[in-house]
Amino acid sequence: MNIIETSIPDVKLLEPKVFGDERGFFMETFRDNWFREHIADRTFVQENHSKSSKNVLRGLHYQMEHTQGKLVRVVAGSVFDVAVDLRRSSPTFGKWFGAILSAENKCQLWVPEGFAHGFYTLADNTEFMYKCTDYYHPQSEHSLLWNDPTVGIDWGLMGEPSLSAKDVAGNTLQDTPTFP
Repeated sequence: MNIIETSIPDVKLLEPKVFGDERGFFMETFRDNWFREHIADRTFVQENHSKSSKNVLRGLHYQMEHTQGKLVRVVAGSVFDVAVDLRRSSPTFGKWFGAILSAENKCQLWVPEGFAHGFYTLADNTEFMYKCTDYYHPQSEHSLLWNDPTVGIDWGLMGEPSLSAKDVAGNTLQDTPTFP
C-alpha cells in the first residue's frame, strides 16, 4: 500500500498494490497490523455501504460523541471525497482536503476523528464503503453545511446537487460544534 501525504497531515490517501492480468485483478484493501503501524492505531467496529445516483452530495457529517475515524473507498463509480478539519487546536482547523476516489483508481482515504466527512457522486450507481472506528450514534451526529463559504470547498458540481434535508440544514463552521 502506498501512502500519499495530503495538505492535512493526519488525512492520508492510500493507493493499493493491484495485481492484474487478463482474468481480472487482486488487491489487499485492509491489513490491521499494517494500518496500525503506518496510519493510525485504531480498531474498526462497523462497516457501511451506500449506493447513490450521480450528482448526490452526502455530508458533511461527524459525531461529537462516539467520534468516528473513517477509512473510505469506492467499489463502483466515483466520488469527490472531502474531509474538513474541525479540531480547533489544529493548524489546519477549518481547512479541507478532497480527492477523487473511484472503482478505477481503487484509492482509499483515511479521515481521522475530529473531521467532518462528505462526498459528491460523479457517476450513476456509485457504491461507497467505509469502515468506522466507533458505532453510528445519531444523537451525537452533526452536519457542517456543505457549501459554507468560510470553508470554501470546490466540489466541482455538475448542476444543483441532490441533498438530504439533514444536509440542507447543516450549520456553518461558525455555528457548528467543533473539537478542542
